[in-house]
Amino acid sequence: MAPPPGRGRDLTSGPILKTLVLFSAPTLASNILQSLNGSINSIWVGRMLGEGALAATANANVVMFLVFAAAFGFGMAATVKIGQAFGARDVLAARRTFGSAVGFCVLLSLVVGTMGWVFAPELLTAMAAPGETYVYALTYLRVIFVAMPASMITVMLGMGLRGGGDAATPLKFMILSSILDVILNPLLIGGFGPIPPLGIAGAALATAIASFVSMAGIVAYVYAKDLPLRLKGAELAWLWPRRDELGYILTKGLPMGAQMLVISAAGIIVIGLVNREGLLVSAAYGAALQLWTYLQMPAMAISAAVSAMAAQAIGAGLDQRLGKISRSGVLLNLSVTGALCALILLFDRPALELFLGSASPSVDEARHIQFLASWSYVLFGVTMVLFGTMRAGGVVWTPLIILAIAMYPVRLGFYYAFYPRLGADALWLAFPVSSAVAVVLAVYAYRQPAWRDRARAVPDEECEEETHADADCAGRMSPSM
Repeated sequence: MAPPPGRGRDLTSGPILKTLVLFSAPTLASNILQSLNGSINSIWVGRMLGEGALAATANANVVMFLVFAAAFGFGMAATVKIGQAFGARDVLAARRTFGSAVGFCVLLSLVVGTMGWVFAPELLTAMAAPGETYVYALTYLRVIFVAMPASMITVMLGMGLRGGGDAATPLKFMILSSILDVILNPLLIGGFGPIPPLGIAGAALATAIASFVSMAGIVAYVYAKDLPLRLKGAELAWLWPRRDELGYILTKGLPMGAQMLVISAAGIIVIGLVNREGLLVSAAYGAALQLWTYLQMPAMAISAAVSAMAAQAIGAGLDQRLGKISRSGVLLNLSVTGALCALILLFDRPALELFLGSASPSVDEARHIQFLASWSYVLFGVTMVLFGTMRAGGVVWTPLIILAIAMYPVRLGFYYAFYPRLGADALWLAFPVSSAVAVVLAVYAYRQPAWRDRARAVPDEECEEETHADADCAGRMSPSM
């Protein structure tokens, strides 16, 4: 069997900065496409249903990110093992892992979807969702939870295919899902012909329909093209998770899943604090979140590229190259994310009016939030790049600990300490404060020689997948694939 496409690329030679730019570009494009879908849908919701509905989707997206994060780490682990099996030319082993991963995902999604439907009111109450936002968010969440199995299965199928070196197929169906979602949103929200106006339920139903169509399409495509991961005949029994496969997926996936849970749980706490400030502030924060989604994109792509390059450098025994890779990644992040942050702040009013409308009083509040907090993502990007290099050497727990410190005692501690004096501004300023602390801790950990001495080469695809565990949920419903 020939090596899967996209694997085996030599990243140990040539100009580092140029390689970094070229290698990170496809990941950046994919992440932007995924986020554009969410942003366009938020524009429809905000413009057609108002601020309460937009605030509701912000609340719902943070909850859904938490739910997806719980399963995403397991998908990352499965991706790694599938990639290793393909590298060893063992297609049957790849199918066994894939079957266990999909079967486990189906069972998990059914449990999570059911529990989400039942406990959605308690979740929103814990987040202190304002009255109008609560009603919208409850309707939206419950429809989305119905689509949970399709969404999770599509993500797991896509990650499994990528582990086998096929990045094109998941991208095709991501495009299909995004187009369907964007087209159906206004039709179902406002009604069209025989379709009655469904309001916020229509926005959720559009996402649900897109998820089920995408899932059916990708499954049909895998079998129509007879792709290596398709299961037939007796192989279908592998959909019942095997103990050895499941043990690997759980053991390897827990640290990555835990990291995403730490970040997304912090996002839920912040949403709860924002909701206590009232509907106007909640809607403003929902619009700001959409722009912050794009601020993270360059750092995520650069960090993934840095991880892969560092992994190959460690594997080739080129330890002296690690520092150059990290420095290039940090400089590239500062340049690109810094420029994007400046653009967003310069043109923030028209961008925010897309979501809120030009007459909304939330626009000025959202601009205020942007000016206080947006630049924190430039600092956070530096942390992501340094974590990317360290993960290439097998360091998994240090990023989790640093992020937990930054997100909880630092961010929340700053908020509670300064809220009596600063009011809601204490929350917005807590973002750059926590990001600055994370950078300091990441630099300190990175400069320790111990992890380099124990560094082991980690497969490229594992490094790239683990990078997605760092990103803040911002305005996304699910982690970037």
